[in-house]
Amino acid sequence: MLIFIDTEFTDFIQIDLISIALVSDDGREFYAERTDYRREDCNDFVRAAVVPMLGRIAGAACTRTELTKRLRAWFEALPEPATLVYDYSTDRDLLVDALLGDDFDATPANVGESLLLGEVEGDPVYLAALDRSYVAGWPRHHALADARAMSAGYRAWKKKHE
Repeated sequence: MLIFIDTEFTDFIQIDLISIALVSDDGREFYAERTDYRREDCNDFVRAAVVPMLGRIAGAACTRTELTKRLRAWFEALPEPATLVYDYSTDRDLLVDALLGDDFDATPANVGESLLLGEVEGDPVYLAALDRSYVAGWPRHHALADARAMSAGYRAWKKKHE
């Protein structure tokens, strides 16, 4: 099972997770927004492009501690181990940090291997499918829209290479 990951965070220097989305290749989705991220660490881009898109999904708001509980429960409910797919290593790192929280030494057993998209991202088929997935109300830089787009791009790329 593939799980496409995207996160939004405060800044490249003072990294603090704001939101996270997971989209599986069987259609399962997870999305959460932290209410206790350090707003003062947000750079100008994040303030302009990310923060205004928060609050669109009912029930997504949670604290860091609650996020850990929700993420662990989501992974534990998966029917098989998940390969984490991401386009930026910080996304994977922030997911792992959120899964560990303050109370755990290991990720759930269903968290398997990791796959950095790398060269796939430059493929025209991937890029076209990625671009088509963004629609009004679900633009770039919303973690769920980005994870869905990454999944769509990967599926199109994979189909081309079968």
